[in-house]
Amino acid sequence: MADNLPVLRDIHLPAPPPSWPPAPGWWLLGALVLLLLGFAFVMWRRRRRRLQRARRLLAELDALQPVTADAAGVPAYLAALSQFLRRVARAVRADAANLSGADWIGFLDRHGDGFAAYADALNDAAWRPVANVDVAALHALARRHLQRVLQSELRHV
Repeated sequence: MADNLPVLRDIHLPAPPPSWPPAPGWWLLGALVLLLLGFAFVMWRRRRRRLQRARRLLAELDALQPVTADAAGVPAYLAALSQFLRRVARAVRADAANLSGADWIGFLDRHGDGFAAYADALNDAAWRPVANVDVAALHALARRHLQRVLQSELRHV
């Protein structure tokens, strides 16, 4: 038996497993990661577009406000503000386009309190002069209303 010792060799270890192609579990994990990254990218783009739209609408609302509160600019401002609020309402709820008069003001009051005080101004400013309208307060109310609408819209993203 002593004669056989030089002939014996050490145990041969098998070759390490190849790193490519990976096991099926790694393929599934990679596909899941790619799907999650794609979903996150789509949600990020959607939120970014909505935030850009929100900034654009707020800038458009601020551009409506007259520089001076002279009597000549108030009717044009009120008509433009009413048209702007209707456009925003149509974007949120399609049937808001058909509302007029008290129904329109009621719709605005349900989504932002305080428009009832300006009902005559918003409804009739394009056709007849409106006296004693606090343009700054109405603009602040419209801005709060728009921010509330945009917040509720962005919450669903």
